[in-house]
Amino acid sequence: MPERRKANPGLDLATVDRLLTGTRAVRRGLDLERPVALATVRECIRLAQHAPVAENLPLARWLVVHDGSKRARLAEIYARGIPGIRARAEASADDAARRLYASAEWLAANLARVPVLVVPCLVARPPAAFSPITCATLYGSILPAVWSFQLALRSRALGSVFTTLHLSFEDDARALLGIPPGALQVALIPVAHLKNPALRPATRPPVEDVAYLDAWGRPFEEST
Repeated sequence: MPERRKANPGLDLATVDRLLTGTRAVRRGLDLERPVALATVRECIRLAQHAPVAENLPLARWLVVHDGSKRARLAEIYARGIPGIRARAEASADDAARRLYASAEWLAANLARVPVLVVPCLVARPPAAFSPITCATLYGSILPAVWSFQLALRSRALGSVFTTLHLSFEDDARALLGIPPGALQVALIPVAHLKNPALRPATRPPVEDVAYLDAWGRPFEEST
């Protein structure tokens, strides 16, 4: 077996690879009729807490929205961004982009029907004066955990998508959910069972087109 295909003891590399390549942003493929067990969401959050965090600071918090009335009100806030999505779709000449915007608009219109909405937050906010290192450190304390959460969901035949549309109306969502002023909402993650749980990789560009070796633009090819 080539060295690069060896897995750590106890890991099935093929299964890990299928999970990593088959965890995709899901919108229309979410089953809006089937309830999601909160115990499963809780277990996925527990697993996500093992993700690395910047400076080893436990800054992440998870707000799980299950109450139907709160989901409906949060969906109303989220849907205020639909005109912006529609404008981007109308301005785009790319068919794939237009399909993506149409899918995003569909989600916004149906968000209240998603069984569980998860709002990952930080208990700190970036400073008023932008600093790349401060912002990278801050978001580095939660984004790896968010991805781990989505992987854990996918391994349990649940779908999700990382969305940010409601952040244009952050204060309204804050008031609805009782989020303290010093906390920062990072995303909104719809969670539902999948209509089709099959793991199907998305189309992505080859590594040679997106990765460089030692200097920007220097090819990182198979032969290297």
